[in-house]
Amino acid sequence: MDSPRQRILDLREQLNRHNHNYYVLNAPEISDREFDMLMKELEALEKEYPDMDDPYSPTHRVGSDLAEGFEQAAHIHPMLSLANTYSIDEVDEWFGRVRSGLGGEQFDVVGEMKYDGTSISLIYEHGRLVRAVTRGDGEKGDVVTDNIRTIRSIPLQLQGSGWPDMFEIRGEILMPWKEFERLNKEREFNEEPLFANPRNAASGTLKTLDSREVARRGLDAYFYYLLGPELPANNHYDNMMAARSWGFKVSEIMTLLHSLEEVDSFINRWAEERRELPVATDGLVFKVNSLRQQLNLGFTAKSPRWAIAYKFPAERACTKLRYVSFEVGRMGIITPVANLKPVLLSGTVVKRASLHNEDIVRQLDIHEGDMLYVEKGGEIIPKITGVDENGRQPGAKPIEFVSHCPACGSRLIRVEGEASWQCPNKFGCPPQIAGRVEHFVGRKMMNIDGIGEETAQQLFATGLVKNIADLYDLTRDQLLTLDGFGPRSAERVLDGLEASKQMPFDRVIYALSIPFVGDTVAKKVAKAFPDIDRLMAASAAELAAVKDIGPRIAESIVEYFANPLNRSIVERLRQAGLQMSLPEESDEGRSDRLAGKTIVISGVFQHHSRDEYKEMIERAGGKNASSISKKTDFVLAGDNMGPSKREKANSLGVPLMSEDEFLALMGEAEPTE
Repeated sequence: MDSPRQRILDLREQLNRHNHNYYVLNAPEISDREFDMLMKELEALEKEYPDMDDPYSPTHRVGSDLAEGFEQAAHIHPMLSLANTYSIDEVDEWFGRVRSGLGGEQFDVVGEMKYDGTSISLIYEHGRLVRAVTRGDGEKGDVVTDNIRTIRSIPLQLQGSGWPDMFEIRGEILMPWKEFERLNKEREFNEEPLFANPRNAASGTLKTLDSREVARRGLDAYFYYLLGPELPANNHYDNMMAARSWGFKVSEIMTLLHSLEEVDSFINRWAEERRELPVATDGLVFKVNSLRQQLNLGFTAKSPRWAIAYKFPAERACTKLRYVSFEVGRMGIITPVANLKPVLLSGTVVKRASLHNEDIVRQLDIHEGDMLYVEKGGEIIPKITGVDENGRQPGAKPIEFVSHCPACGSRLIRVEGEASWQCPNKFGCPPQIAGRVEHFVGRKMMNIDGIGEETAQQLFATGLVKNIADLYDLTRDQLLTLDGFGPRSAERVLDGLEASKQMPFDRVIYALSIPFVGDTVAKKVAKAFPDIDRLMAASAAELAAVKDIGPRIAESIVEYFANPLNRSIVERLRQAGLQMSLPEESDEGRSDRLAGKTIVISGVFQHHSRDEYKEMIERAGGKNASSISKKTDFVLAGDNMGPSKREKANSLGVPLMSEDEFLALMGEAEPTE
């Protein structure tokens, strides 16, 4: 057995890895409860062995969600995490510690829902939102103001009156269940990795560099704490009611509780009723109401003594495995799926759960007819977490992964370094062909109305479409032979096919179903190789030289175009009239006014968007940079420029240019209303 000191080192290594998975990769490997248990074990051991204390231990910090591509800013007040508990008894013990810490003085508690999203800090000055910062490492976070502005439930200008000139409000950015399900359906259709839960979806969305995509994803926000030198009240509850009157979304669930009995009753009520809420929750939060009493109680190294989080236990059920099916995706990936005896979890009936790949099946050691543990917790995607071996039938055989494609019979292959088995019969396997047709006609690809999963299967089954190029040979008479098709539905498909010929070149690349080429990669590839002939002739080295296109993607593109059938399909699509090149850029508006100059843009602007200014700089021969250095010629500084960038520019002697000065330099008069 490891010594306690070695266990401390092992726990630190584990917790650091799990922190990285959770905050950076948005891909947690263990539940919140398992993480908290490991953290509590480490805290106890470090207390027992104080000579092992280390300022870099996970017990001394809050997990980080810092991402590249965003400016960072220090929090005015550190954003600490709350101490977690999983039982009513432990909440009661906290209540007792508060009573003792206040010397028996009477106190009230505010009960709140613990929303399962991503934490945010907003700064308001003179009634306007000026900065939004993620939690980050608790001391500093990423500035995501542009993305936050797209969330409609967050006020940009406060309503009512009585708000301080400057204050900070903290809350949770959430993705409602409805939006989460819509987004995952899109990702499933495009064979992109699904978000495990709304929390990961909200966090990933908030770190998206394209604020237009953020706006499309339907984020929401609830607020739960107000800070500042001149707050309207001396207690938390009244401050939040004031914030609600200013236009902030403050939950109706927030309740003032006057006794331990009311606290326990609040827990029992919301343990059930939370299931009816439109957003994900994972517990409750209790805070001492009086700000004076909060100050007297103070903080530990990691969390306030005046607050505690009660975490709901994850929902778990044990149900019988009926059988494992093996399903073929658009790229030929074989996915094992556990088909279960229906069981009710988190308000929905679960019948199926993905087992992902052969390695997972082997790790779980699943046998025929096993009783499987299924969890949802805060997640909407059911997950097989274990096997009840005591319920295993004598002689039950282990589940064997198929060796041949269940759809076409081809022998499966496993790419070195990959966890998945694939069907290599890309041009004869029905689910792959139908899947590529589905992908091709999708909204983010060619956006052809009238063809969905069922129609794609029909078109292949009837022999009308054997590959995506066949779509453009379809006639009205052929479509009318399909079950469920009438004149109007046939015309709808034909009109959609005609309209798709105007879709830009990067959408065509994405629609081809080249492995590892999603919409973002397709845009980069199209910009680097602006016509299909140059792209088909590109070598792996040339492709890999493009920013964010690594060797794996480069090899995949080369392999795709090396196949004569794929080249034939591309030629037929060209003949059909699809866009096979980027439009030539007009020289209108081009100049060398900024030739050789490197410019950084920071802040919020009145007359043009940041993207428009970036384009103006490029068309004038300048270069956009994201960070300030000695090579920066000037900063185009808008309102609310980040303090760290301003400080760095001053320290390096880099001049700041206002929006109006820049427009004058560019020869553009200031726009008038």
